[in-house]
Amino acid sequence: MTRTTGILSDSAIGTLFGEGRLMSEMMLDHDQIQPASLDLRLGAKALRVRASFMPGRAHTVADKLERLTLHEIDLENGAVLETGCVYIVPLMESLDLPAEMSASANPKSSTGRLDIFTRVMVDYAQEFDKIPAGYKGPLYLEISPRTFPVIVRRGSRLSQIRFRVGQALLGERELLDLHAAETLVASEAPNVSGGGIALSIDLKGTGDDGLIGYRGKHHTGVIDVDKKAAHDILDFWEPLYSRGADELILDPDEFYILVSNEAVHVPPLYAAEMTPYDPLVGEFRVHYAGFFDPGFGHAAAGGSGSRAVLEVRSHEVPFILEHGQVIGRLVYEHMQERPEGLYGSGLGSNYQAQGLKLSKHFRLG
Repeated sequence: MTRTTGILSDSAIGTLFGEGRLMSEMMLDHDQIQPASLDLRLGAKALRVRASFMPGRAHTVADKLERLTLHEIDLENGAVLETGCVYIVPLMESLDLPAEMSASANPKSSTGRLDIFTRVMVDYAQEFDKIPAGYKGPLYLEISPRTFPVIVRRGSRLSQIRFRVGQALLGERELLDLHAAETLVASEAPNVSGGGIALSIDLKGTGDDGLIGYRGKHHTGVIDVDKKAAHDILDFWEPLYSRGADELILDPDEFYILVSNEAVHVPPLYAAEMTPYDPLVGEFRVHYAGFFDPGFGHAAAGGSGSRAVLEVRSHEVPFILEHGQVIGRLVYEHMQERPEGLYGSGLGSNYQAQGLKLSKHFRLG
């Protein structure tokens, strides 16, 4: 059954390419289309700019780049992007969306876990990561590494895009009914409000060693975003352990990898997205919103017990997080149809059945 509204599936994204609604400078990678999203690839050059900017309704991105570019970097053979700098990269993919179709973008999971700040921009945009219905034109990615310098190259995939037709979000009543039928989060009394279902923080640790998270180190080496298990964890991260207090003091300007207390489930006919928790209730935020594809945490796709990994920063002052404190919300959307592949089902998914897990770039020892 196909809905008239909802998130496009993998097969529908493939159809967009076939119809010329999605275009790319080169053939797609074999794993570029995910169950409910498309990975976006960096083009051949990065432009170092003075500051982040918004094109605004009267300008293309290229207009602004003419004035703000400091220098151009060739990405063909790889280049280092330094922390604290802002880069704009034209992407390989471009769009010619139908009038009824919009899109949104988010950092890939591995990008967020490396504290690489990324946002997709389009011409005449007044919002980052939002592509209006009917948009025709190029895509650009703003990149600003926050904790680690990184090596990227033409074809590197740091961001992903999701396509939707009409209103796809589930309301609170729908969320409660779906949770009763499918158990969206491992909680008998889910906190559903603000259009989402709450996730809380685990500060007890699930392993014998009491590991509860990691804090990014400063002044490290360079991370190659395209290489798996290439870097020693302890060269880049300080492990954090529970000491019985079930709390953690977040220091300002530090980057933390933590994990949700609840397991998360995204049934095959739905997609989900993490949204930051309201900062009015605490001086912290989940740093990067992220997509959860259909099948994440789904038992039939090998995902039973999958937790949500959280990238967390404090604001201007130190802040104490306590075990079980609400730290983010998941919003769910309808798929137009069931995707051909589910997250984790032979797709090379890196984070199915995950607990506390760093990005795929790290190894122990």
